Amino acid sequence: MKHKTAARRWLLIASMWAISLWLPRPLLAQDGEPVTAAPAKLSQLLRSEFATAAGPVSFLVILEEQLDPAAVVQSAGAGEADALTRRAAIYAALTAHAQRTQAPLRAWLDARGIDYRAHYLVNMLEVRGDLALAQALAQQPGVDRLVRNPQVSGLQGVTTAPRFAWRTLATLPRHPNAASLPWGLTYTNADDVWALGIRGQNIVVAGQDTGVNWDHPALLSAYRGWDTAMLTATHTYNWFDAWGRSPTLDPACPNDAQIPCDDNGHGTHTLGTVVGDATSMGDAVIGMAPDATWMACRNMRAGVGTPASYTTCFEFFLAPYPQGGDPMTDGRPELAPHVINNSWGCPPSEGCDADSLRQVVETMRAAGVFVVASAGNGGPGCSTVNTPIGMHDAVTSVGAHASDGAIARFSSRGPVTVDGSGRLKPDLSAPGVGVWSALPNQRMGTLSGTSMAAPHVAGAVALLWSAAPELIGDIALTEQVLLKSTRPVENDSCGVGAHSPNPTYGYGRLDVLKAVQMATMPVSLTVSLSNAAGQPLVGMEVRLRDTRTGFQYLQITDVAGQVHWGLPTEGAGPQAGNASLLFSGSYDLTFLDGAFALEAGTITLDMNATQAITSVVEVLWLPIIMN
Repeated sequence: MKHKTAARRWLLIASMWAISLWLPRPLLAQDGEPVTAAPAKLSQLLRSEFATAAGPVSFLVILEEQLDPAAVVQSAGAGEADALTRRAAIYAALTAHAQRTQAPLRAWLDARGIDYRAHYLVNMLEVRGDLALAQALAQQPGVDRLVRNPQVSGLQGVTTAPRFAWRTLATLPRHPNAASLPWGLTYTNADDVWALGIRGQNIVVAGQDTGVNWDHPALLSAYRGWDTAMLTATHTYNWFDAWGRSPTLDPACPNDAQIPCDDNGHGTHTLGTVVGDATSMGDAVIGMAPDATWMACRNMRAGVGTPASYTTCFEFFLAPYPQGGDPMTDGRPELAPHVINNSWGCPPSEGCDADSLRQVVETMRAAGVFVVASAGNGGPGCSTVNTPIGMHDAVTSVGAHASDGAIARFSSRGPVTVDGSGRLKPDLSAPGVGVWSALPNQRMGTLSGTSMAAPHVAGAVALLWSAAPELIGDIALTEQVLLKSTRPVENDSCGVGAHSPNPTYGYGRLDVLKAVQMATMPVSLTVSLSNAAGQPLVGMEVRLRDTRTGFQYLQITDVAGQVHWGLPTEGAGPQAGNASLLFSGSYDLTFLDGAFALEAGTITLDMNATQAITSVVEVLWLPIIMN
């Protein structure tokens, strides 16, 4: 074997009984989801709600036939870098499948004059009625289960913004030092990324929250629906209200649901941390990616959401459509955001169906949309990351730390045990205590919570994809860059010993400068395999396993016996043009031939390095002596 240019030859001798096969892992944030048993058709929590309800109850009818989005992407032949093709294929397949399989059930409901809302990210219907209706629906062909659609507080203990009276610009509160940036931006080194000319250009971020004060001075110029030349707004395709509007329930909002509003303040604050710029107010830049553009969806009314409202917003983000339009036919996948911030939770203990919400975020991941979620505010106890969507593998979950780097007491800890997975969460931590950002009615203020930490990561992804557009849509590699570039923090809480990663900080504290440096300086690695006679070994698997994250990279040797990661190099073989990106770090190198795994050692790759490894592999078949 030759590391770099040094001539060094390894002879790998393997006997038949001593070789172990290294099986691949799923390419998600952490470990895969557990297998669960099929529940009864009417969940017990739904039965209990019917028993105590004084009137009709909202519930979800989930059908048996559910499409696998990964299979849809594979059949479309779309690669990781072709996010638009993936989104379009998933939207077309899921809507067609939902329309076909839901048709008998919808006809049954229509014939009885029963209102419903059809969904496609999960093949399900949202229905309102009594126990008799639910029991009748449970008997219909193709129905898998009926579950609650509870109204729950999605803010998980965040200190929410009060309803503010209108103030003039002269009386607005100022940041304690108007010339300084919020501490979270400097702690994560976002300002150093801006100094490189990277401010989130060409990236669209989305906020799924309590809404947004769209014409706030810190947010208006970044709104995708705002025409700065004509001074006009186009809200269609840029805003959606999953709740619609009620004169009695939405007194703080305009009657037209197509006009954005925020009846709580939480959504305005979180979006400000992603893209806000309050310099026109005499304040400072308050967002991680101030040159990105934003769109939004109101998934909570007065801080209260439902599984259906969360799903509705995700459907709007996968393929935006007008308020009052048909999500099955009016969606436009080309207008989807790149990144979605989710600072909310939906407790299974209150009836939120974790499996359907898991399916939603797995589909968004398959579509190449990066989903960031707050880990929750249930700390300091262990295994308090226990609510969708922060508990799920397909999202990047964020814990909160203070300005001194210490984890916030309220920040939820892992591991995830509520589903039996034992998954490590949160994935990383970010500033979430005393975060200064925008509030409704053109105000500014400070809030704390993992809700404030997640937007720092959403903004970091915007900076990362602006700096390295080749990563856009490649969720797995982007996640690897974020995790590998964190500042690790050893912690011995929750019974894991003092090491990193851990269930308190995840892989560590966010460092967006290091992430951008890592992403823009990938390594180039070529591995050449031949036998003792000098003949190239064709069709052998070459695997790299990141020693810090456990993530695995796999390629098959070409006709020249080569695999290549990184930018194409002269003589790297025909695979080089489609090679995967690889970033600095330490990797275990393994060769596999059929059922045999030959562990070749550990290599360390520095940023922007080019390395070539030539290995002569000779397998000696040793006789097995039968007694």
